[in-house]
Amino acid sequence: MVLSAGLLLYRIGDPGLQVWIAHMGGPFWLRRPRAWSIPKGLVEGSEDVLETARREFAEEIGVPAPSGTPIDLGEHRQASGKRVRVFAVEAPAFDVTEVLSNTVRLELPRGSGRFVEVPEVDEARWVPIDDARTMVVAGQVAALDRLAALVVP
Repeated sequence: MVLSAGLLLYRIGDPGLQVWIAHMGGPFWLRRPRAWSIPKGLVEGSEDVLETARREFAEEIGVPAPSGTPIDLGEHRQASGKRVRVFAVEAPAFDVTEVLSNTVRLELPRGSGRFVEVPEVDEARWVPIDDARTMVVAGQVAALDRLAALVVP
């Protein structure tokens, strides 16, 4: 079974609880609903799951993950069958003006022999948690709910 690790940044302020989520890049996700995700990626071999989450955040957002005490939000299953272990870190001062994501190579259209490089993430931003629940892939909503249960009084 495939295991990914993700890092969900959060902050609590005047608009309430907000989370940092990323829009998946490439033409497949361009106009699709629920095309946002917690920054995440595959755990390779015996790699530490939290270190994977931090590495993937840096690769997808283009800056190192902020330090902080992680909260383990557990493992969540997506519709694809992929399991995602999510860690949350409070990052009230985190801000990025431009996402500089790594790229992935895709064959477009499939079977054509023509390949293009697309960013894995094409946008990321702070979003109120209630909005994020309708934006992220359905299998990640449980991680948002767990975060809210743990950090909102």
